[in-house]
Amino acid sequence: MPLLLGIDTGGTYTDAVLFHEEDGVVASAKSLTTRHDFAVGIGQSIEKVIATAKINPAEIALVSLSTTLATNALVEGQGGRVGLIMIGFDENSLDRNGLQDAVKDDPVIFLSGGHDGQGEPVADLDEKMLIKRLDQIGSEVTAFAVAGLFATRNPEHEMRVRNIILERTRTSVTCSHELSSKLDGPRRALTSVLNARLISMIHHLIEATEGLFGGLNITAPLMVVQGDGALISAEIAKIKPIETILSGPAASLVGAAYLSGLQNAVVSDIGGTTTDIAVLQDGNPRLDENGATVGGWRTMVEAVAMYTIGLGGDSEISVRQTGLELQLELGPRRLIPISLLAESYPALVHDTLDLQLNRSRYNELYGRFAVSVGREVAFKGALNILEQEMLVDLADGPRPLEKWLAKRKHHAALEKLVSTGLVMICGLTPSDAAHVLNLHTDWDRSAAEKTARLFAGNKNSKGYSIASSSQAMSEMVIDALVKKSDETLLAAALEGDPYLSPKLSETLLAGSTRADPNPFVDVKVNFKLPIIGLGASAHVYYPDIAAQLNTTALIPANAGVANAIGAVVGQVRVSVDATISKTENDYFRLYHSGEPKDFSTLEGAVADAEHILRVEAHGHAQQAGAGDVRVKFHREDNTAVIEGKEFFIESILKATAFGRPRIAR
Repeated sequence: MPLLLGIDTGGTYTDAVLFHEEDGVVASAKSLTTRHDFAVGIGQSIEKVIATAKINPAEIALVSLSTTLATNALVEGQGGRVGLIMIGFDENSLDRNGLQDAVKDDPVIFLSGGHDGQGEPVADLDEKMLIKRLDQIGSEVTAFAVAGLFATRNPEHEMRVRNIILERTRTSVTCSHELSSKLDGPRRALTSVLNARLISMIHHLIEATEGLFGGLNITAPLMVVQGDGALISAEIAKIKPIETILSGPAASLVGAAYLSGLQNAVVSDIGGTTTDIAVLQDGNPRLDENGATVGGWRTMVEAVAMYTIGLGGDSEISVRQTGLELQLELGPRRLIPISLLAESYPALVHDTLDLQLNRSRYNELYGRFAVSVGREVAFKGALNILEQEMLVDLADGPRPLEKWLAKRKHHAALEKLVSTGLVMICGLTPSDAAHVLNLHTDWDRSAAEKTARLFAGNKNSKGYSIASSSQAMSEMVIDALVKKSDETLLAAALEGDPYLSPKLSETLLAGSTRADPNPFVDVKVNFKLPIIGLGASAHVYYPDIAAQLNTTALIPANAGVANAIGAVVGQVRVSVDATISKTENDYFRLYHSGEPKDFSTLEGAVADAEHILRVEAHGHAQQAGAGDVRVKFHREDNTAVIEGKEFFIESILKATAFGRPRIAR
């Protein structure tokens, strides 16, 4: 049997696993993720795992990649600058589904055109206005997103706009009808905007990975994990990066099922940036029928029903005033742990921290540094002069924020650099707290201890410090992470229950864990399912998390590389959809990826649809990298009974093609 190589590029670590379909995990390795050039961290992990297994790289028959990059980018609000083109919509459509928040201050072009619910044009496409606006903004954006009114009924105008954009700008274009066949134009537009925003990031990751293979003598094809746990070819992932949101979490769920052997469990994967929670039912991931929600946006991407929050080992720690006391808050932004930065810049970090510790008055910028990621990206051109100057200054190394942020305008410029993914902040994180408490021993404990001591200098309105020592401060951080994890697990479990609100989670947990129980009511929380804890730091947190919820925690062997394992044990799965409804003149109209087609009978429309969908699904699966492809066809007729008579509403048709990925021979 051939060897398969699974890779997971997370926010903090890049994991690699060599896997044999009969023997299981052959070897595994970890390296720090190198955001300035993903190829460095990926290459280090590949080289380590090959050296550990002592194999010839040419023996690798398939490489499969899962990544939290897209998920983290959306959670942290990063990505390229997008031009959104709305065909047939008015400006009020930006107020729906969070579309305006997703667009930010990126340019939006409104064009006349679009179609009605039966796929008929409602107005001519205004090509002259499109060309005029493209000439104005073409160089300002890294990608375009196109959404047309009822484009899922007839994609003609979206396709025409795409062709014009490619002719005049050669910039990548995302059309909404290619991402979803569902109605709700503003949500399709939202999904398209997020896809376009991610293209340059995912393209960079895939190019970096593929660029390694030649030098390492790996000739295997590259696959990427989708958000539903299925695999697609790297070429498709480049143009549909939105399909990779929740890629890492989905891979971890597939890996959890393989590693644990459990059929029913709650899987919680804590990474550097996010905690991802999902449910295994009968050995399969539970999917979200309404589309994946990431970073507060409900997309139209079919994915694992994943509850994702910005909480991880590298989460930013901040304080807020609650009454007279200070309360810790974690995330959603990811920082570079101070203990990790000190490994590369020991003199800078320790000299700065020592000076700050010798001062009597606390400053919120103490213990924090700005670090250039070092990435070369197209949207650097969108930076203003101050932002460009600050980025150049960071090229010589990290800068302490206390000295670097001299004026208010510098704060705003730094936020812009962070939001575009060009700069990261370094400061105190749960990973540092774990080092202070000797729960982690990988990096510089002394730097973590000094920064925790500085952070403990935060004072409440009474003038008292938030903690008495670095030890006490670190214990508070770990307790806060455990508490937040418990609340999130409860909220995820309650989500979708019509009788219980997810907002109950905090109240229930408080009643269950309070030191002085209520004398009249006994409040207990008992999780019915075991928790599978995944991630490199799972062993640190999940025993306590499970204990608070009165359940058991299973942390399987190789839990720290479950994502990489899940990347290679999955299969290609592609679905295409169509609908049939009646027209005003009693014909049956088939809506699919092409122009609508009319039939005199329902069965005639269904027969044609089945043929079209089977062919499309089979072809898409092959393009996605599947070998032996099988196709299943599903039909669901919706009818209504009115005054004792049954009336046809619509038929929903789906063809699903699946198979294991092709491997090198």
